[in-house]
Amino acid sequence: MVHSTGEERAVHLTREAIELADAGHREAASRNLREALSLAPENPNVKAAIIKIQQEENNSHYLLDLCRRYTSGKDESAGKDAALYLRTDGLKPPEEVALESVKLILAQEPYSLSSLQDDIISGLVRQNASVRQYFSDQLRVSVTTFFDEIYDRGDGAAVCLDTVVLDHAVWPSEDTRLHCECELFQLFIAKLMESGHDLDGRSLKGIARLLAVDAVKLQHLVDDEGLDVILSSLDIRLPLEVRSQATLATVKYLETSKETGQDRFSRLLSTKVTNARNDDHIVAFSALAAVFPVVPDVAASLFLSDSFISSLTPFTSRNMKSRKVETAILELLNTACINQACRDAVSKHFSDWLSHLLTNGNDQSSELAAVILAKVRASEKENPTTSNGKVHEEDSRTAELVNRFKEQILKHKDESISNAIEGLAYSSVKPAVKEQLAKDSAFLKDLIKGLKASIADTSVLYGGLMIILNLTQFLPAMTEEQKKISQLKSYADASGAAARAGPHPLEDDQHVIARCNAVVQAGVMPLFIECSKSSLPSAQGLVSKILLSLSRDRKSRGTLAQQGAVKLLLGLGTARQGTSGSISNEAMQSASHALARILISVNPSLVFPSSGFPQITSAVRPLTSLLTTPEVGTLTAEQPRDLLPVFESLLALTNLASYPDPSAAEAIVRHAWTVVEDLLLSNSPMIQRASCELVCNLMTCEPGVAKFADGSKRAAQRLHILLALTDTDDMETRRAAGGALAMLTEFDAAIAGILDRPRGVELLLGLCKEDDEGLVHRGVACIRNLTCMATGDISTRAKEMVEKYGGIDILTSVLKKTSNPAVLQTGVEALKPLVESK
Repeated sequence: MVHSTGEERAVHLTREAIELADAGHREAASRNLREALSLAPENPNVKAAIIKIQQEENNSHYLLDLCRRYTSGKDESAGKDAALYLRTDGLKPPEEVALESVKLILAQEPYSLSSLQDDIISGLVRQNASVRQYFSDQLRVSVTTFFDEIYDRGDGAAVCLDTVVLDHAVWPSEDTRLHCECELFQLFIAKLMESGHDLDGRSLKGIARLLAVDAVKLQHLVDDEGLDVILSSLDIRLPLEVRSQATLATVKYLETSKETGQDRFSRLLSTKVTNARNDDHIVAFSALAAVFPVVPDVAASLFLSDSFISSLTPFTSRNMKSRKVETAILELLNTACINQACRDAVSKHFSDWLSHLLTNGNDQSSELAAVILAKVRASEKENPTTSNGKVHEEDSRTAELVNRFKEQILKHKDESISNAIEGLAYSSVKPAVKEQLAKDSAFLKDLIKGLKASIADTSVLYGGLMIILNLTQFLPAMTEEQKKISQLKSYADASGAAARAGPHPLEDDQHVIARCNAVVQAGVMPLFIECSKSSLPSAQGLVSKILLSLSRDRKSRGTLAQQGAVKLLLGLGTARQGTSGSISNEAMQSASHALARILISVNPSLVFPSSGFPQITSAVRPLTSLLTTPEVGTLTAEQPRDLLPVFESLLALTNLASYPDPSAAEAIVRHAWTVVEDLLLSNSPMIQRASCELVCNLMTCEPGVAKFADGSKRAAQRLHILLALTDTDDMETRRAAGGALAMLTEFDAAIAGILDRPRGVELLLGLCKEDDEGLVHRGVACIRNLTCMATGDISTRAKEMVEKYGGIDILTSVLKKTSNPAVLQTGVEALKPLVESK
């Protein structure tokens, strides 16, 4: 017997449900639909059936019947069906049914019903205006009474009170709404004070949401006592969900209340630090650590004050008894390191204590101490006046930390490796550490394996990608003028020795390329492919930058293409504005640039199969995006436009235009022609050459030829530019222009355009007089087309003009000098009509 897949089973159950519903067996139909939905929640047939059946049941007050059975008979199955109904897209109960249903639920004591009441109430408030209006009416009667009636029914139900007071449509006036909102806000704070920490997540959700939307109108209600209870919920001993809500509430309050709130915050924490109770110390350090990443200026101001630094000192003695206080301080120092001044303070006041914890602390404290020391040492600038002994000592201490982090990653393969990853992310900014990590192939493989296993852990993934980025990042290319400016700045900063020394020798291209190759050989591409499936823009942005570095070395491009880099980069380089997972323009540019580099060196036929995915035309848009000029505001005298992406994009497009299927060339003409045409007149010889070579390859498709040979005035102007390019100083540009003209002169319209241009025929004959065989061949081919392929009056004019400008003598001279069979044959064909017409 062949077993059905989950999808097939879901469809089968759906059909049965429809038949059961038609026969009046609604309970059995609901059971089938629940199972079908669990097997295939996104199947359109299942959703359609649910909507069909349950919309029909609306007429008989189906939802109301379910709520009656759930409330009076304590029928859990009916409660599940009601919750499913309210979660199903496209279904909305009639307003009168929704209102009666919520009244049935609220008529019961909260503790007499299961947690399903929370889902049902939330769904009804979300979908039905009549239910929101009912909630509004009850709040107007008494906010306290209705709050008590709703609060214990669940997180969702409690937060629904926020939804209602923030819905302006269900209130008779703004004053009334604001009055109820303020009372509700104070009730949430009061509940937070009285409930201990059992339900803090619930009350904090209400507080945080109201502050997130209406902090300006509510911040005056937060007094010392109210802020103190919110700060108490930042305690590192509490669950992450509670701390997250408390952090949001604290940050929104501090942002809105400005100096008043910030002064209150600093005063409350300073008081806690000076108290004798360890609990107060833990809360103070936890609270400051929590707000450091989001309001760093406020946090740093308090942290750097003499009173706060001195109050920390007694807690950092080697006789510290409380491990919880120790952990809270370490977490604070760790987050404080995001600020340079704070890092300097940590280095000055706490380095000895942190070094002591490295060898004498427990696993958690020693790991955190190592991370903090790594951050501090990574930010220390090398001093050229430091003695060699001091430099070696610092390098040795950093190497010890790095080895420690590597061991932690190996040791905790199946556990969280966040501390070790964070430490290496900071340590790996140092050139010596980059070399140390890149030369350890076993470590690189372990790192990649660990990151693949931690795709869902955003902090680990981001930190791991930062390590790889540090290993593979090249120093920015600078013009000679930029180098001089950089040196002058270094001298001005009183670091003349460093300026003379230049970049670190381990940061030159040769060393970075070696590190890039090590990362590729470690098998990083499967990790990147997994990252691309993530909706985390920051991770996708890092992947784009890393791939740009990895594609720098020509030898690695084929390997990257074989491992799926082209398909990945096509996705990253394509704009997805308006989506939640869209990446930055900078990341898209990096992805497009990496794609260009790979497509320069790889045969398009190997990457884009003639039938299949990806299609070759999908590469045209991301490559074309590199050709456009950046916004004016991003360019300065010190940072002019980087033309390397433009040049490499042109080379990649030229390679694509050579694909046997003309669809690639046609797509390039369609999407990129305007900018390519402008680049033919570029001041950069390399850009002009690359754009001319692309134009030459585009002459293999009909739309490309039409740009020069449709007989229009604009086509004649383009021919004039192409003819002028046959006389430039750059030989490769002349070859490309000659090649394009050799193909264009197969068409009468192009020949006519050349005959109408001053010096048109002279320039073609000039190619025949070149010393380079390639240029001669192109010139002779153009003249052969003029004398042999033109028709009618154009043919007569062409022969006359070739003869007029000495074509017979020039071609005769070519035949005498050349031994190239192709040139000989083409020259004879070009000369024959001219001699015969004599």
